[in-house]
Amino acid sequence: MNRQSSIGYVSKIGILILSIAAVQCGGLFQPEPNTPDTPNTPNTPDPNLPSTTYYVAPDGNDANPGTQNQPWASPGYASRQLAPGDTLVVLAGKYVLSEFDADILTPPSGTQNAWITIKGQDGNRPVLAGRDDLSHAVDLSGASYVRLENLEITHDDQATGAAVYFRDGLVVADSPADHVVLNQLYIHHLDEFGLDLQDVDGLEVFDCRIEYCGFGAIGGPMGQAGGLTNLVIKDSRLSYSGHYYQGTDGANRPYDRPDGFGIEPSNGPVEIARTVAEHNQGDGLDSKARNTHIHECIVSNNACDGIKLWGDGSKIVNCLIYGAGDGVGGASPWAGIVIGTDHINARFDIINTTLHDNPTRQAYPMYVQYEDTAPITVVMRNTIIAGAYGPVFFGNSVTLTADHNLFLRGGNESVQVELAGNDYTSTNIESGALGAGSLCKDPKFVSPAWGNDGDYHLADGSPAINAGTTTDAPTIDLAGNPRPEAVGIDLGCYER
Repeated sequence: MNRQSSIGYVSKIGILILSIAAVQCGGLFQPEPNTPDTPNTPNTPDPNLPSTTYYVAPDGNDANPGTQNQPWASPGYASRQLAPGDTLVVLAGKYVLSEFDADILTPPSGTQNAWITIKGQDGNRPVLAGRDDLSHAVDLSGASYVRLENLEITHDDQATGAAVYFRDGLVVADSPADHVVLNQLYIHHLDEFGLDLQDVDGLEVFDCRIEYCGFGAIGGPMGQAGGLTNLVIKDSRLSYSGHYYQGTDGANRPYDRPDGFGIEPSNGPVEIARTVAEHNQGDGLDSKARNTHIHECIVSNNACDGIKLWGDGSKIVNCLIYGAGDGVGGASPWAGIVIGTDHINARFDIINTTLHDNPTRQAYPMYVQYEDTAPITVVMRNTIIAGAYGPVFFGNSVTLTADHNLFLRGGNESVQVELAGNDYTSTNIESGALGAGSLCKDPKFVSPAWGNDGDYHLADGSPAINAGTTTDAPTIDLAGNPRPEAVGIDLGCYER
């Protein structure tokens, strides 16, 4: 298929810059809380080290000593009074932030055994409401061993006119940060980024909901000291980027492709697990970092690409990707999976993943090395790619290791895959030309959708049931259910 004539080829791919419950196709996605990967437990402080718990309250006074009975009033002032090992409890209520830089939370660094913790009152999350075009609510530039928990960051919904403007939620910009934990944050309806990050080593984001941010949920400029390394995001939601800007629905935003997650190059590693990225006006998850591992994630109904990988050693495992274009049909350059790199001899793995597209969107469902020419290897197993207008595309520099996959275009066209200039039809794919056990049949999803939530479990009689290989197969599926090897591994993200 000629991409230029058939899908509105653009000369260069654009590079632009939950609670545990996350919306799943067909219901709530409640993943296993302790699957065998990085634990959701931040470092525990040493109880033998001195520490003090301070408090801030809407009716407090910054002349107070910051005790529970005599709390401070300003979270910004309170954050600057802390020492390693201290905890600041932000009591329930609304805190209006408007003055730079007095109102911005700027905690000092803790130490490895004496973290600084700022957290909202248990069971009653406080609101940090920015206004008057304040640049951000929290600044962790240069900070180490800091934990933020149970806070809501948004604009002041009582402001009017230009006073409603409020840019970033949390920034790391002027100097690198390290060892930062963000847990149960709700960041929403901001003009720019939820998390605007440049250089951070050891950032853990757990159970956070970041949505309706004009420039994206998580992003930032090119790193000057390594970028984002040792980054973990779990059980979170990164959605609806670009659907809000300066008090409007986002149609007037200056940034045209805000992603759920979009980071610049680093050596990683980056792990994104059990996270939903949906209805972003840019890409769902876009990582230029090496060693990016995306697993048990739902990436659905994003206006542009679903998952985009640029770095060697990256993997997509147990993921559901659907709805590229977010309900808009016609010729399109966007795809569910995009891989493009200049890393020579890079390797990318796609295992037990389900990618579904709609044939009214005239595009490739997945393309690899379309413009890049570096030789790379792609390993693809137990994966379903179905429903799309175009075939799966692999460029001339790709060496594909594939077996036990299912390919089926929406119109049942003969050519299902383009690899290094060669067309692979349904007949020769099922004859083993792209590896043992490969199929070109209707996968029979329960309720596929486009622009809306779908259910991509396998229905009765699906040819994908028990059709996979145990080689490289994960021990669980997207929902955390075990994959019983004795019975047979299913193709795609869900085990029957």
